[in-house]
Amino acid sequence: MQTDFDVAVIGGGIAGISAAAEIAKGASVVLIEAERQPGYHSSGRSAALFAPGYGSSAMQALTALSRPFFDAPPEGFSEVPLLTPRGLMRTASEGQLAMLDALPGHMRDPERLIWMSGEEAEARAPILRPGHVKRAFLDEGASDIDVHALLQGFLRQAKAAGAQMQMGTPVTELAREGDGWRVTLGKESLRVGVVVNAAGAWADDLAALAGVAKVGLQPKRRTAITVAAPEGIDVAALPMIVDAPEDFYVKPDAGRLLASPADETPSAPCDAQPEEMDVAICVDRLMTTCAVDVRRIESKWAGLRSFAPDHLPVVGFAPGAPGFFWLAGQGGTGVQTSPGAARLAAALVLGRPAAEAVGDTGLKADAIAPGRPALAG
Repeated sequence: MQTDFDVAVIGGGIAGISAAAEIAKGASVVLIEAERQPGYHSSGRSAALFAPGYGSSAMQALTALSRPFFDAPPEGFSEVPLLTPRGLMRTASEGQLAMLDALPGHMRDPERLIWMSGEEAEARAPILRPGHVKRAFLDEGASDIDVHALLQGFLRQAKAAGAQMQMGTPVTELAREGDGWRVTLGKESLRVGVVVNAAGAWADDLAALAGVAKVGLQPKRRTAITVAAPEGIDVAALPMIVDAPEDFYVKPDAGRLLASPADETPSAPCDAQPEEMDVAICVDRLMTTCAVDVRRIESKWAGLRSFAPDHLPVVGFAPGAPGFFWLAGQGGTGVQTSPGAARLAAALVLGRPAAEAVGDTGLKADAIAPGRPALAG
């Protein structure tokens, strides 16, 4: 096993794998993951939707930067399309109408969206409980993401570019050594020039291990369940449905329905598990919004979505810690922004201008850098 690398990417979720694939085009890379399989935590538990109008301006810019990759991935990247048209419907009951109107302007863009009455929403999504929805809008540009194909494609890219993999090997020590870093994995030790912190919910813990200031990431648990779809409805034709306050969503999933109470419960970094109360809340909201009689839950799980204090991603070199690079805080958009975020991370790590990576998206690298004022202290 090689013990000297230009870059160590720590974290084998979608952020780390995509970054490793991009960085390996111009440097020697080792990808380190504590679990035995990639994408075990948040990346493998994603709702997997590509939604161009979702999130902050920075998230939208990273999504726009990622779109060309999803539409036309490199030759041999995937044998199946990465995106499948789905559509995203935001709904409002009588008591939620004001919330729908209060959504940020970019999420209510009349040039991109189709506004509907309750009856029109029911016609487009016949799973809705009759009379419950009073108003809605549909974003037909939203698509399902094949997360497995995306992860495997980036893994193949990384390996083809020469990146080496260390799976099932937690980092036990991380210390400055000369002009680089010493990364200890149990009894094994690696010498690297740059550490890319793509450790997801554990990113602040990894920084502390390295003696680098934390950025205040807060992991938050999100629960999901699957249930049988009602008979007589073409589930595959349904859009993803999200209510106006974003405290519930449901979407098709391999012939079933995947639903979530969209919970954001603060959590310590862990292998998140669903709480029975959250599962019960999810079932109640599903049966309130949709004409579904839930008699059995087919599966249930939870994942962690990590947020910086200002809910923006953290991408860039840590101030005062040469060679320590942050790639964290994606807050649930890590899958749909991964190609763009990886492109930006690779440019910065390899010493290229950020402007070459972000193109005309309007994204300012300083706005998501770890040294920004919102993360001070």
